[in-house]
Amino acid sequence: MNPEAAAPVTPAGPVAGRLSFLDRWLAVWILVAMAVGLGLGRLAPGLGQALAKVTVDGVSLPIALGLLVMMYPVLAKVRYDRLDTVARDRRLLVPSLVLNWVVGPALMFALAWGFLPDLPEYRTGLIIVGLARCIAMVVIWNDLARGDREAAAVLVALNSVFQVVAFAALGWFYLNVLPGLLGLEQTTLDVSLWDIARSVLVFLGIPLLAGFLTRRLGEKVKGRTWYEASLIPRIGPFALYGLLFTIVVLFALQGGAITSKPVDVVRIALPLLVYFGVMWAGSMAAGRAVGLDYPKATTLAFTAAGNNFELAIAVAIATFGAASGQALAGVVGPLIEVPVLIGLVNVALATRRFFPQPAPTAGPAVSPEGSTLV
Repeated sequence: MNPEAAAPVTPAGPVAGRLSFLDRWLAVWILVAMAVGLGLGRLAPGLGQALAKVTVDGVSLPIALGLLVMMYPVLAKVRYDRLDTVARDRRLLVPSLVLNWVVGPALMFALAWGFLPDLPEYRTGLIIVGLARCIAMVVIWNDLARGDREAAAVLVALNSVFQVVAFAALGWFYLNVLPGLLGLEQTTLDVSLWDIARSVLVFLGIPLLAGFLTRRLGEKVKGRTWYEASLIPRIGPFALYGLLFTIVVLFALQGGAITSKPVDVVRIALPLLVYFGVMWAGSMAAGRAVGLDYPKATTLAFTAAGNNFELAIAVAIATFGAASGQALAGVVGPLIEVPVLIGLVNVALATRRFFPQPAPTAGPAVSPEGSTLV
């Protein structure tokens, strides 16, 4: 390891007191961003259509820009020389695969049919959301909750591989085969492997490569201490700027639809609330049961509870149309996920004392805002 890595670990203390202004009031900024996006979509109906047209090969450029800016600083913080150790941790990888690709889709299928038996479009949209496992925004929630960045990088990469391989097959199973076996209404999902692979490449591949190259070159030229103490604090705040920009754009796209159908939004929101709560709490409990320390258990929980809303919305629009109920259900997903998971960040931080703590590691741990935190 680079000898410059031997920097002291910051002493423990009240976390809130050491957060930057933007970090400390993050929940407020997120709610403001959601309100601004919804307001823009409602007050300027043509804005959503204009934003929807700014695409390249089906990828929304405004959303892609926001997500790339959001993910790059967090992935630049990952210590890539630790990934091989994380990748060998079966206590983390096996539960993650089971939770993401068995429990999550099955739970969303059950909730969609349980809460929306009379609304097939919304029900189908929710099932698609459940199939799209998170590979993007989860890095923000994990970082805010002091999860293991290296573990998050491994798990989102694993989810990416499974997403390309399994998404279409699981869509066929949960929308056609299983409903047929249960005597329920069947739906066909038409999505190509290229659509899924493109989402993975844009929303994970580009920022992952950029983050890796930044760390590799930065440490080679100036050393790890300079990289983590000087460079990361400078680029760190852009993760939250990108997050807020993405939220504004996302809700501006469907602001009119969301605000004009409040009852429908509430009905879609109820199973989502149950889903996020059950997946997160169950994953934290599973992590504790298999002996994971707090950072890894937190990473397991957020990667299992989050969803790839970018892919879900893209698939719903491509298959059923932008004005479809399936697309509206996909948009309501982040409307509920964003405030719920930011709330669960605080719950996670409050439960740290109930988990084994990791051994101290060398070098400062830098928050998304660039603050030095434990």
